[in-house]
Amino acid sequence: MNVKQKTIKSEVSVQGVGLHTGANVTLTFCPAPENHGFKFQRTDLPGQPIVEADCDNVTDTARGTTITQNGASVSTVEHVMASLVGMDLDNVLLKLDGPETPIMDGSAIQFLEALEGVGVVQQSIDREYFQIPHNITYTESDRKVEIVAMPLDDYRFTCMIDYNSPVLGSQHAGISSIAEFKKEIASCRTFCFLHELEYQLQNNLIKGGDLNNAIVIVDKEVTREELDHLAKIFKRNAIDVAPQGILNNMELRYQNEPARHKLLDMIGDLALVGMHLKGHIMAARPGHAANVAFAKKIKAAIKKEKNKKVQPVYDPAAKPLYDIVQIMDILPHRQPFLFIDKILELSKTHVVGVKNVTMNEEFFKGHFPGAPVLPGVIQIEAMAQTGGILVLSTVPDPRNYLTYFLKIDKVRFRAQVLPGDTIVFRCDLMEPIRRGIAQMKGVGMVGEKIVVEAEMMAQISKVKENETTV
Repeated sequence: MNVKQKTIKSEVSVQGVGLHTGANVTLTFCPAPENHGFKFQRTDLPGQPIVEADCDNVTDTARGTTITQNGASVSTVEHVMASLVGMDLDNVLLKLDGPETPIMDGSAIQFLEALEGVGVVQQSIDREYFQIPHNITYTESDRKVEIVAMPLDDYRFTCMIDYNSPVLGSQHAGISSIAEFKKEIASCRTFCFLHELEYQLQNNLIKGGDLNNAIVIVDKEVTREELDHLAKIFKRNAIDVAPQGILNNMELRYQNEPARHKLLDMIGDLALVGMHLKGHIMAARPGHAANVAFAKKIKAAIKKEKNKKVQPVYDPAAKPLYDIVQIMDILPHRQPFLFIDKILELSKTHVVGVKNVTMNEEFFKGHFPGAPVLPGVIQIEAMAQTGGILVLSTVPDPRNYLTYFLKIDKVRFRAQVLPGDTIVFRCDLMEPIRRGIAQMKGVGMVGEKIVVEAEMMAQISKVKENETTV
């Protein structure tokens, strides 16, 4: 049974301070359309730029996970991201009026409870999962970090931490399914060692830090004068060391709360993969930098698997869906600027087209005639024409419409295309067409080899009655 995508029913806001910046901020969770994913919007900046929650946008992992895009950054995203995964959501816009998400109580529970309060709504499009196909591993030998993702028809986590601390010791935590997140993980708070706290205070690195939002592990001998000094900084009457070896500012919610919080961080960081996962994640001594590096390895595996799936099987003898005459009945392009020869597949969300490359092409007269290579711009145009068939199939009278480029992004030319090659293009809609705007991901392949890929945005425009197209 296919699982549908989900968003929240209505907007909901939480307010607090950023742990590192000390800024008072409001974070508003907003419903979002199908295939939107998770995106932050900095409403306090000119143009209110969007920052996609993507591991490729991570720019800092020193004291939390920071993402940056379009000239804007959002810091400490991991707890918020974990709450979205824990709520089993797919599409949410997160509006933020400051540079960092609020730390709240140092866990994800208040975000999750806010989302639960407005409820979840099922959407019309099926959710896409990435099922771990084989063991994916990541190691850092110097820090003894080991992470592995193994195949499993669920989302399971096992985590071990060991900081060579006699107080903390070696701790383990795990959940057998992401459905256990709220009960077992969401309320587990961040922690730090006393020596780290002192360094951060001295260097003004935790302007929003408070003894209400972190467990402080006392990993050294501490004098009464030092404890009184901390009490003064945090405006407490008195601070002592509890029998568990932590400052007595709070009670542990679980004996292994630090390990559970590290698991929470990992769930949040791996959400930056951008897709729901199925697999068993086992980690020893994880941290934000390792989590993000591992997320990038998973994302690379997703891309590799997708490339396998999009590779169409091309049989030159098979009857095409549209031949060149039928293509010319839809597209306004004509020789020498019609660059596709066949359409093999067409659905509401994808199209597959073919271009045969021959030495007779006009541009080979001037484009490296002694060593002919198909120009990259021609490859992009051929891909766009293939996508144009998909876009124009959504209107009842395609002859009366044109498609115009609005944007081309993430273009990559992977290999040369030579006379005699046959390029098979596949274009997939990245989200539903709205107000005549189409966003597509295109891939061109020669045999089993990707030669070109790009993301394209185009607008459908109706031709005026007195306009003619040649």
